[in-house]
Amino acid sequence: MPGRMKSTANLLCELVGDDSNGEVEPIDSWEEEDEAEPEVGDGGDGGGVVLQNCPWGERALSIAQEVLQEFGDEGMELYAFKTSYRGYIYVRLDKLSNEYGCPNMKEIESFSRQYKKKLDEVGARGEIPDDLALEVSSPGADRLLRVPDDLLRFKDLPMVVSYLEDSDARCPEKNGVYFLDSIEADSRCCVWKLADVRENRDPSAKGRPLSRKRKDYRLKLPYAMIKRVTLYISY
Repeated sequence: MPGRMKSTANLLCELVGDDSNGEVEPIDSWEEEDEAEPEVGDGGDGGGVVLQNCPWGERALSIAQEVLQEFGDEGMELYAFKTSYRGYIYVRLDKLSNEYGCPNMKEIESFSRQYKKKLDEVGARGEIPDDLALEVSSPGADRLLRVPDDLLRFKDLPMVVSYLEDSDARCPEKNGVYFLDSIEADSRCCVWKLADVRENRDPSAKGRPLSRKRKDYRLKLPYAMIKRVTLYISY
């Protein structure tokens, strides 16, 4: 049976203005990814590669990397790659030249077609199963940013930062919307400044911007105290 394919344009791409009208028919009995809380390196919203002991996983990954090389100067990389023992491949593409890291639907579908073709060719030779299912998308609004590796890339965008105020793990996490102010590599700390967004404004201020005091406020957090960072999307 030829390999199955499912391309998806996710929430983040829609929010930043994907102008493609391409539609893809859903696949019957599609195995959905686990809806566990994302973690850095989980092969999903946390990025990274997870092969789950699939004997054909390394070969499938190498084929994906070969296909990406054919895109040349378009600045596309694998954000996440995951295989399932049931025969599913999940790919999230990251476009480095896009402000939010989103390839458009045309680019996602082009990669899907080329990757599927290569999988079918290799599957026909018996190197991998010949009925693998494929889902290709871009990182969603829940993509986790690695600290500190991804922060400078998105420094011009507001981010949702979840953190601990002290080293006691029993303390509840706090959340805020910030811009990255600086990274202090020697002390392994990030310095954050408040973003001028609705969540940070005084409800009684009736839409007025942040006060000078709030604008001058800085939050310095060691890497270890930062639990989660995602891009802020205003709905």
